[in-house]
Amino acid sequence: MRSFLSDGIEIAYDVFGEGRPVLMIHGFGSNSRVNWIDTGWVQAVTGAGYQAIVLDNRGHGRSQKLYDPALYSSRLMAHDPINLLDHLHIGKAALIGYSMGARIAAFAALDAPDRVAAAIIGGLGIRILEGLDTSAEIAAALRAESLSSVKGRIGRQYRIFAEHTGSDLEVLAVCMEAGRSPFSTAMLAELGQPILVAVGSKDDIAGPAEPLAARIDKGEALVIDGRDHMRATGDKQFKAGALSFLGRVY
Repeated sequence: MRSFLSDGIEIAYDVFGEGRPVLMIHGFGSNSRVNWIDTGWVQAVTGAGYQAIVLDNRGHGRSQKLYDPALYSSRLMAHDPINLLDHLHIGKAALIGYSMGARIAAFAALDAPDRVAAAIIGGLGIRILEGLDTSAEIAAALRAESLSSVKGRIGRQYRIFAEHTGSDLEVLAVCMEAGRSPFSTAMLAELGQPILVAVGSKDDIAGPAEPLAARIDKGEALVIDGRDHMRATGDKQFKAGALSFLGRVY
């Protein structure tokens, strides 16, 4: 992967193919390879004639590890994809984000509307209007001596996934302690771009897609049938719906 400095922080990224740019932002505890390459997203996006751009969020993958929770607010992390567009001399792109990456994409669309042509918010429904009330449980699970000592279901899910991705558990715990910057209804009303909200039908973390899409002027909802939060990412329904959406609006 290549890298650049975003507000002084080293961010790893990669670019695949040619065409209109689609920048993809992964979720918490993941990285660009796990979220977008191994799941077939990069292949699907480039196969549809777009340029696929991926980055490792700060504290994740090959990007710089930071130990200050203040550096992990969602709104601050939204600087990184926009700074990457600057670095690549790209004026405007479509964004695809999943879970934490969806919240980052939403803030990027809000704060840099002239740079974001459209956005796909995956794995994050109406709970974008809230913070994350399980953040303390998840941080504790990440810091636990071993997986066997983690009892809560949500904490275990995140610990298992973090170990699977080979992540730095302490860095992730610090990132989780930052919480998740909540959106407001007024912020949603400011979003002027076409926005697709895609959530698994069995996702009990994100909240439903439809009520969020209804609060966005150009919002659309996609329910990924039979998928929960951890298994919706690479689903073929998600890819097909996302590419159909981009084909119509971008």
